[in-house]
Amino acid sequence: MNVPKIPGRGRLKLMFRALKYSNYRLFIGGQSLSLIGTWLQMVAMTWLVYRLTNSAFMLGIIGFAGQIPMLVVTPFAGVFADRWNRHKTLLYTQILALLQALLISILVFTQCIQIWHLVVLSVFLGAINAFDMPVRQSFVTDMIENHKEDIGNAVALNSSMVNSARLVGPSLAGILIATVGEGWCFLINAISFIAVVVSLLRMKNLPEHKPVNGTRVSAELRDGFSYTFGFPPIRFLILMLASVGLVSMSLTLLAPVFAKEYLHGDAQTFGFLMGAFGSGALLGAIYLLNKRSVLGLGRVIGFAVTLFGGSMILFGFSKVFALSMALMFTSGTGMMLHLASTNTLLQTISNESKRGRVMSFYAMAFRGLSPFGSLIAGGLASAIGAPATVVISGTFILFMAMLYHRILPQIKPLVRPIYEQLGILPQMATGVQNAAYNATKKVVP
Repeated sequence: MNVPKIPGRGRLKLMFRALKYSNYRLFIGGQSLSLIGTWLQMVAMTWLVYRLTNSAFMLGIIGFAGQIPMLVVTPFAGVFADRWNRHKTLLYTQILALLQALLISILVFTQCIQIWHLVVLSVFLGAINAFDMPVRQSFVTDMIENHKEDIGNAVALNSSMVNSARLVGPSLAGILIATVGEGWCFLINAISFIAVVVSLLRMKNLPEHKPVNGTRVSAELRDGFSYTFGFPPIRFLILMLASVGLVSMSLTLLAPVFAKEYLHGDAQTFGFLMGAFGSGALLGAIYLLNKRSVLGLGRVIGFAVTLFGGSMILFGFSKVFALSMALMFTSGTGMMLHLASTNTLLQTISNESKRGRVMSFYAMAFRGLSPFGSLIAGGLASAIGAPATVVISGTFILFMAMLYHRILPQIKPLVRPIYEQLGILPQMATGVQNAAYNATKKVVP
């Protein structure tokens, strides 16, 4: 089938169509500033831990501390994401994250910082993120007024924003750390949260969420689990993401070791590596911005995971800075295509009443198993070295990619009826799309 070419202005309109929703524009505006601060803190935290301890294992411990709440708290957070007012919940999580960054900056500036402070505060931020992620993912549909045809674009646009920040933040962090120290990275992050709080306060005409009464949290949790893992396409996507997420942390977690020990660089070298990763992720997000629908995302995931695993293997062998930069770039592209495509598919095929719980399992798969991945990566790197650890991780991801290609043909027929109900497939008449969408609220696929 020949696809007609779209003029430049029309293409831009297609790429940024989610911005026609005023609340989503506010969200993007606030997050664009805050996320740069977030990346400043992430890079500064990693470098600070390595500077204080000179231990790859301690990098794993800090990674574990910051991510273990995702595994414990996130399933319950998904239930509350379907119960609570998502707008207010996001407001509270952003204020708490601001206070966490401010406290770390004070400890660093006063030279009172100790490794146990970073462990405790990482756990605290991890608990905040455990509530924030499923609520934030579910809130996307609220901001674009329940138009499922624009969810994919909203997710891709958010991903491009995240990775634009990833492009700027790590490089800026490397410069700040080398010139004025880690404390300024944490302080700038704290200040950047003000933009998010202001943007959330300015939002209007959001859907009202009525409290759910008469149902126990445990019952809703079981219901969400049964739905998520009882429907093969959702189960398959979640388990695939969890498997890749378990081992993929080794790449970014051990990047300071590669920068210092194998590329003979400093904090700026580390920042450039992370910036290259972000640049690749941004390219993946831009590609997804140009997609008109969710059709074909299954194949995109297969390509993305293959690219990610292969790039990690080659990065583990590289000792040339330019080559390492290129491989971080392709790794970032693969990672982003996998994450964003999975996010879009899950939000599209999930039942409206259970979306918060489904996205909580997405958050668990993406971040919840990372603590164990961090411990494994840190322990392996201490025992066999960072390069061998990254090569083993990449090999496992390639194995999962082969498994994915074998199972995908069995999953496609199960998703097709949902696409037909939503009017996504070409043969469905546009006029029945709204009726089909309403049907998905009543009938669990």
